[in-house]
Amino acid sequence: MSLSIRNHIPGTVTSVTAGEVMATVKVRLDGGQELTAAITLEAVKDLGLTEGSAVRALVKATEVALATGAVDGLSIRNRLPGTVTDVATGGAMASVKVTVVGGELTAAVGGELTAAITKEAVTDLGLAAGSSVVALIKSTEVSLAGA
Repeated sequence: MSLSIRNHIPGTVTSVTAGEVMATVKVRLDGGQELTAAITLEAVKDLGLTEGSAVRALVKATEVALATGAVDGLSIRNRLPGTVTDVATGGAMASVKVTVVGGELTAAVGGELTAAITKEAVTDLGLAAGSSVVALIKSTEVSLAGA
């Protein structure tokens, strides 16, 4: 199956915390980072997710925000440090590729996350190849698929 979602990150479920309707699922990415997904309890059951399950975390590029330093006082659970490898700008938007620190995420995307942000944000943050950044992803914006 082909998807328009740019970020497909393999990992292994390390815990599932179930609530009445939703669950939080912690995933150790193949590069060693930890990612949290907030998904429905129905999805957890449909996918048969338990500790040790192999999964792919899926994140739309438009749901990846970038910061140029550590961010405190923020509810966003997923904070992945990395280095900008490429910036492609258009009239209003930009595509920023980030190699995440801690090892390769997957050969399929070259160990990178893609963030779609405004051209203005690229300029304001001074982003260019080699810039250090932190990729920020809300747990509610992470989807999971069986590996």
